[in-house]
Amino acid sequence: MLFLYKNYATLRDERGITDYRVAMDTGISTATLSSWKYGNYTPKVDKLLILAKYFGVSVEELLEEQTEE
Repeated sequence: MLFLYKNYATLRDERGITDYRVAMDTGISTATLSSWKYGNYTPKVDKLLILAKYFGVSVEELLEEQTEE
């Protein structure tokens, strides 16, 4: 699930926002976001839906494994 965090981080960075801002706007704690980063926690569907809506993407886009070009 590390690609989920990579996709999330890309979306976050493209918008110039921080994990703290995402946490404040979505109610998903920074600790939860960090646990995804380190693979300690698998995101639940409700959190994925919140993030997808927040970033204006589909859940599938969040979960999609990116290939290196």
